[in-house]
Amino acid sequence: MRAFLFPGQGSQAVGMGKVLAEASAAARDVFGEVDEALKQKLSLLMAEGPQEELTLTENAQPAIMANAIATLRASGIDLAAKANFVAGHSLGEYSALCAAGTFDLATTARLLKRRGQAMQAAVPVGQGAMAAILGADLATAQVIAETAAEGQVCTVANDNDPSQVVISGHREAVERALPIAKEKGAKRAILLPVSAPFHCALMQPAADAMAEALGEASLRDPSVPLYANVTAAPVEEAGEIRQLLVAQVTGMVRWRESVAAMTDAGVTQFVELGAKVLGPMVKRISPDASVISVVTPDDIDALFKEI
Repeated sequence: MRAFLFPGQGSQAVGMGKVLAEASAAARDVFGEVDEALKQKLSLLMAEGPQEELTLTENAQPAIMANAIATLRASGIDLAAKANFVAGHSLGEYSALCAAGTFDLATTARLLKRRGQAMQAAVPVGQGAMAAILGADLATAQVIAETAAEGQVCTVANDNDPSQVVISGHREAVERALPIAKEKGAKRAILLPVSAPFHCALMQPAADAMAEALGEASLRDPSVPLYANVTAAPVEEAGEIRQLLVAQVTGMVRWRESVAAMTDAGVTQFVELGAKVLGPMVKRISPDASVISVVTPDDIDALFKEI
């Protein structure tokens, strides 16, 4: 069995998609459609930067999605024929759902633009933070976050793999967590260069905004089941997906559990589209799994030899 995976924020880089667009008319069409949907030359920003503008949440989210979908369409792969499941890390869940036909491309781009704007606006710059706790499992990270909170918000945002958990919340609380993590045996605890505290209760205004946006959007049942971030379980019904996407804004990304659950369901091959970020996490969760990360035209050629 096979799952197709879609990366989240942090995988953006100036030059992303440029070689693909030069090689593939299908990829160029994706970038052109996203530009038109957003009334923005996002493809030019992706190709030429500047990096600081591309990194803005409202640009990074649709850019990462566009790059992943362009990679898929450039490959010519029929997702419904080749995938048993799809999954995406945070915003990558929207990419996965676009690939599976729940959203059309233009709708996905507009939803992610709005999501990025809403997430950035939810907390004033400087008041929130995120930190990676390396060398600690979920239970230890939860103790660290709870100890550091002291009445403020500090919770686990991403359970990425057995050795990497991310916490999120008020900046003071997250900063308090760093020395506590060392005391609890973590190898490292580092603040992340992000502009907002994603996947915690401080994102409730953004969740409200996405409830409104998703309420107005047209959704179809996906062609293959999605392993949802907030449940680590498969979902196939559009109405439930709408609810889970709202919950995802403030909820923990249960990536480790999702990959483990897919492995338990029989998935032996994972294909990551548009980046080489999720593959290493998958190998730390399921060491025996086959992992293919597809970014370039050469990667696409190699993919056809494996599936």
